[in-house]
Amino acid sequence: MHRPTLARSLHRLGALTAVALAVTVATAGPAAAHAEVEAKGARALDQNVALTFSAESESDSAGITKLEVILPRGITPGDITYKEGPDGWKLAPTSRGYTVSGPKLAVGEDAEYIVTVRQLPDAESLVFKTLQTYSDGKVDRWIELDDEESGDGHGHGHPAPRLELGAAEPGAKVVSPTPAEEPTTASSEPTAQSPTPTSSAKSAADSSEDDDGMPLAVPVGIGAAVLALGGGAWWLKRRGTGAS
Repeated sequence: MHRPTLARSLHRLGALTAVALAVTVATAGPAAAHAEVEAKGARALDQNVALTFSAESESDSAGITKLEVILPRGITPGDITYKEGPDGWKLAPTSRGYTVSGPKLAVGEDAEYIVTVRQLPDAESLVFKTLQTYSDGKVDRWIELDDEESGDGHGHGHPAPRLELGAAEPGAKVVSPTPAEEPTTASSEPTAQSPTPTSSAKSAADSSEDDDGMPLAVPVGIGAAVLALGGGAWWLKRRGTGAS
């Protein structure tokens, strides 16, 4: 009597254990990968802040070759300076942020790099949406926000890296933008020049002088005086003739 009862109990226990194990495996799933940004003790309006970015690999057949970051409001591509990262990787600015790319990493290797930000904006948190490209062309899009429904319900989505900031230091101010090149003092407008005489004016000026540069009025005056003297002498001679 006791042996059949014990056998049935062990059989039931084994069945329950198998069911529990199957449920656990089905609901657990693989550990969620993620992308992160860190800056210990970062505060709003801090200057020259080093940000450490990391992105976990989700591929078992290809290596990461590029990370593209979309910068949050208040940070421009010109504010970013590349500090260090994987061997051979370089930073290049884009219209909305920057890329860090280079030779593909080993399969399964996570990507990590550091950039320096000229100044953090006055905000409570910053979101750095990131596109992660693999050597086979696959792209992981780490762009989901906390308030968006994402993933499979078990934390397996692709949340964007988020950096929480402390309150700004007392007296902290926004630094002025990089000054533009000062304009030169010399005017770019052409300088005014005295108008050159026209051909008609030049002809008139030439006609007012004779060959040796003497004004035309001088010989005219001399000729008039000669005529006057000649006329006076003729008049005196004629008067003398009449009197005789």
